[in-house]
Amino acid sequence: QVQVVESGGGLVQAGGSLSLSCAFSGLSSAYHALAWLRQAPGKDRETVACISGFGIKDTYVNPGRFTISRDYDKNMLHLQMNGLEPEDTATYICAASASGLCDSYPYRGQGTQVTVSS
Repeated sequence: QVQVVESGGGLVQAGGSLSLSCAFSGLSSAYHALAWLRQAPGKDRETVACISGFGIKDTYVNPGRFTISRDYDKNMLHLQMNGLEPEDTATYICAASASGLCDSYPYRGQGTQVTVSS
């Protein structure tokens, strides 16, 4: 059974930084694609960034301010967010693909809330 647990959310003022972390267990291999998703109230869930099973990183939201990284030894995923804006307020969800591709993410955590005040 795959388990995904996020940590690191919270309240921050605009312009501040937060670092999110996620621990995985139960994945069949080290080559699943891992991603951060986010969902704001009243909006569709969107993919923030993904690292494929081949180690290719793609940041789809705020690529100049958000950085995704992966610790293969510890089975962890991180998201460093700098220059946060109120529009970044959302629940951030850590997720894994069933394959090495950044396409769909059937394995997801409960999410961690990030709130950016103006």
